[in-house]
Amino acid sequence: MKQNLFVYNTLARKKEEFKPLNAPHVGMYVCGPTVYSDVHLGNCRTYISFDLMFRYLNHIGYKVRYVRNITDAGHLEGDGGDMGEDKISKKAKIAQLEPMEIVQQYTVGFHGVLQIFNTLPPSIEPTATGHIVEQIELIKIILENGYAYEVDGSVYFDVEKYNRTQDYGILNGRKLEDLLINTRTLGGQGDKHGPLDFALWIKAKPEHLMKWPSPWSVGFPGWHLECSAMSHKYLGEQFDIHGGGIDLMPTHHTNEIAQNVACCGKNPATYWIHTNMLTVNGQKMSKSLGNSFLPHELFTGQHSILDRGYSPMTVKFFMLQAHYRSTLDFGNEAMEASEKGFKRLMNAVTLLDTLKVSASTDVEIAPLQQRCYDAMNDDFNSPVLIAELFEASRIINSVHDGKMKIDAANLQLIKNTMNIFAFDILGLKNEQAANDDLPKILNLIVTLRNEAKGNHDYATSDKIRDGLQKIGFQLKDSKEGTNWSKI
Repeated sequence: MKQNLFVYNTLARKKEEFKPLNAPHVGMYVCGPTVYSDVHLGNCRTYISFDLMFRYLNHIGYKVRYVRNITDAGHLEGDGGDMGEDKISKKAKIAQLEPMEIVQQYTVGFHGVLQIFNTLPPSIEPTATGHIVEQIELIKIILENGYAYEVDGSVYFDVEKYNRTQDYGILNGRKLEDLLINTRTLGGQGDKHGPLDFALWIKAKPEHLMKWPSPWSVGFPGWHLECSAMSHKYLGEQFDIHGGGIDLMPTHHTNEIAQNVACCGKNPATYWIHTNMLTVNGQKMSKSLGNSFLPHELFTGQHSILDRGYSPMTVKFFMLQAHYRSTLDFGNEAMEASEKGFKRLMNAVTLLDTLKVSASTDVEIAPLQQRCYDAMNDDFNSPVLIAELFEASRIINSVHDGKMKIDAANLQLIKNTMNIFAFDILGLKNEQAANDDLPKILNLIVTLRNEAKGNHDYATSDKIRDGLQKIGFQLKDSKEGTNWSKI
């Protein structure tokens, strides 16, 4: 390792040196999506940020178990409350589908978008419905320890009782008295002892689609419980990193800590890491304001707020140019600037193999590489890292133009630096290089189709033609041969 890694810990409200509980092993849990709709850009930013951390921790020698859950039950409308309908069940009723059809559709879509952004899959991706037994067992322990109570088949966590011996607001920095004053009265809270109490198990109404038997009732677990159960199962009572979007910190993560302490007597994670929100032209991204858009709309430009579309790597590069803890503001000018910057970086990479080696050098690359490590060791500071990669690009261009000389050792070092940090750690891809190979690939496919036609294998021929049509390429047969075009 080039130097010690420091991360910003929301729990401590400062940067702290990263010291794993059981080095070189690292346990990292990140709250995944509720799969009832298409993944939005705010989600994407969170998972791109934790992909960066996952990649870097692996690079510097840690063996990371990265757990990211799928919420496929128990997340009610209103996020913080225990009232309202399950988001997935509601979508299933509207679409007249089984809830698991909704889950499957949007889980596949979620994976597809993250694959487009070239993120690595987590080590384990557990689901809430796959861990009902573990959640029931956790509730039993919390009840036995006196921090929960049952009312008519539902089980609630007793926040005020917990706060007598523990600090309920340890993560969000709020005192219980302030939280109680600011808590608005919600309908249906009559069963609770206190307004901040939250459900561990909810008795299902007859029309509720997703429900399971338990010692208390036929029902379903509360949203906060699933992450405690799954992180405990796969990472233990205590692990190193718990992450998610900043919007999860005040309630969801606060309640996770309370559940774990009530069960095990321990805060589950040493370091709590949160990504910040997205804005659009200075305004919070919101459906009601008409300024929210999905990844594919950003790629195609098919949204009223966008002048045109941008490639997936341009979007990813744009996100990485801001620190994960800072607000990220989308705008056409900012996107165009990122597109130019990304192309400049990739153009420099393509020049590396054309550079001439000299007997002497005008530049030493080792300090630049060290500065790249310094940036990442300073709370995964991707914007500073990118600035150093732009400096590497300037050197590459200068050598290419004959304005600077570089010897073999430094040339190899700058190649290694670009490959490690641009591709292995930032997770970028050279889209131009991929596009350059596309004509060769399509021409090969056309040749194979023509061979199938020549062998009277029209089923294969039609399958190739129809398959290309589905992914946006049209084949045209003529006397002169077969041509392809982008639809």
